[in-house]
Amino acid sequence: MAGIPDHIKALAELSPVEDLLLAILRKGLPGIRVKSLIDRHEQFPLVLVRRDPTFGQWAADTRFTDAARVVVNCFAEDPDGDSDAAILSEAVRVVLRDSWLNHEVVPGRGHITRVDMNSSPRRASDWATATGPVQYADLPTGVWRYESVYDIQIRKPRTRPFPLP
Repeated sequence: MAGIPDHIKALAELSPVEDLLLAILRKGLPGIRVKSLIDRHEQFPLVLVRRDPTFGQWAADTRFTDAARVVVNCFAEDPDGDSDAAILSEAVRVVLRDSWLNHEVVPGRGHITRVDMNSSPRRASDWATATGPVQYADLPTGVWRYESVYDIQIRKPRTRPFPLP
């Protein structure tokens, strides 16, 4: 038997926060690659979303909500990579805020009930800050990265992500 049994999957009430944010950002940023992992030969512009592992507190009822600190990295290439990455970071902020204020529901993933910017977008010179991606040591030549951090609160989906068949 490969994988875990369906009755075990059915116990899960929440899916990874990255899955919710990938769906929201892909819809809100058409034409932009939005991912949670870096390919060996990456293409830009790119938005990279990852949950920060240092944040693990729930401020509300764990039966209904999740909370996460999320690191968002925006990458763009020259000739205007620095400016483009900064603008892309701002676009991410707007998409997340609008998703929250418009109560946008992602089926099987839930919806954002609050977004707080923990750290404003800032230029980073390489891949490897403490919270940034560390798969590779150096950014490709001519690629710029802006990193920002958000605290996200999530309402779980009406149906479990892996209901019994």
